[in-house]
Amino acid sequence: MELPKSQDRIMDRLKTRGPQSVKILSKQLGMTTMGVRQHLADLETKGLVLQTQEERQTRGRPVHLWKLSKSGHNRFPDSHAQTALELIDVIRSSLGEESLNQLIDSRSAKVQASYRAQLDATAPGLQQQIERLAQLRSEEGYMAEVRLLPDGWMLIENHCPICSAATSCQQFCKSELEIFQRLFENEATVERTDHLLEGARRCAYKITAHRA
Repeated sequence: MELPKSQDRIMDRLKTRGPQSVKILSKQLGMTTMGVRQHLADLETKGLVLQTQEERQTRGRPVHLWKLSKSGHNRFPDSHAQTALELIDVIRSSLGEESLNQLIDSRSAKVQASYRAQLDATAPGLQQQIERLAQLRSEEGYMAEVRLLPDGWMLIENHCPICSAATSCQQFCKSELEIFQRLFENEATVERTDHLLEGARRCAYKITAHRA
């Protein structure tokens, strides 16, 4: 189902920022509140968005927030999901769980080497390295971004293009965290703060520079 450009923008904003009010969407996207409401109503009819329960404010009336439905999230691709699941099942049944984990670790080592080469070719500086990693992850479909914190950085992945595979075999998630930790092991500590498979709407990693 192809959507109008304005509805695609709304979908992207709900994917990357989570539940939003009509007023906030209007301000962020440069659209009228009436226009946003009309698009949301159409998206709701298509089953792509839904309203959350009312959010209480300290002042004024409660605000309804809008978020993606399950069908809305499914519009963002899970790369070759069915093929990946079938391969995982075949390897697990034929070679066992340990062999499957070893294959994933081998893949992760190649991914890490590729990232390392890309980061080595990037301008020096921890922030530049993190931003380059986010760019590489976005190119792979993770919709990654970096946010500056008072005590470090947050690497956020708003989408997981291998979610079905990761759900079937969580070694993928374990390896992902280990890759990030190894990439920055001499400069920073990396910890996962949000995990899609634990009910969060995204995966996020806090990166804290080592003290001199």
